[in-house]
Amino acid sequence: MPNRVDIGIEGAFLVPLTPHADERGFLIEVFRHEWLGEVAGIVAGMVQANLSRSRAGVLRGLHFHLRQSDYWCVLAGRAFVGLFDLRAGSPTEGHKAELSLDAEAERTALYLPPGVAHGFYAETEVLLQYLVDAYYTGEDELGLAWDDPGVGIAWPVSEPILAERDRHNPGLREAMAHQPRYPGPERGRLQERTRRVDI
Repeated sequence: MPNRVDIGIEGAFLVPLTPHADERGFLIEVFRHEWLGEVAGIVAGMVQANLSRSRAGVLRGLHFHLRQSDYWCVLAGRAFVGLFDLRAGSPTEGHKAELSLDAEAERTALYLPPGVAHGFYAETEVLLQYLVDAYYTGEDELGLAWDDPGVGIAWPVSEPILAERDRHNPGLREAMAHQPRYPGPERGRLQERTRRVDI
């Protein structure tokens, strides 16, 4: 089983993926349910898989869910990922993380629990496969302004290509009206802390 890689946000982690290569190419196990269950205590299983393609210059996010968790795998390209922990009572409430996911440099997957706002900037064209543990209905789709100074993600771009939805995502103060709760003891309030991981 791959060892989890902590990224500085409680319950979110990277899963290193191992290519099995020979002269024909390679095979990679991208997902096993027990990888999540054993390292995160997750009971529910992934029920839907989605595939998105983003051209270079596109920024998707920030998005968050109250109930849904995500499991991302960048199949092609390089993405700068920004995360922010919105969960009341989380040990890392108010913390952000910045990651570089590069499909050619090192294959990894990223697990995101509910309540962690997430988005990515496509530094090249990006093909992203993501699994979710709830069927899509549109009822658990919330947003947060990608450039809110209270979130403070150091995106490598000032004028990205955005969907209309993401142009109008609310700021942090307004998004906190829907603040999810961390399923654990009340600890900590909003603090400024950043962790950047390059892989």
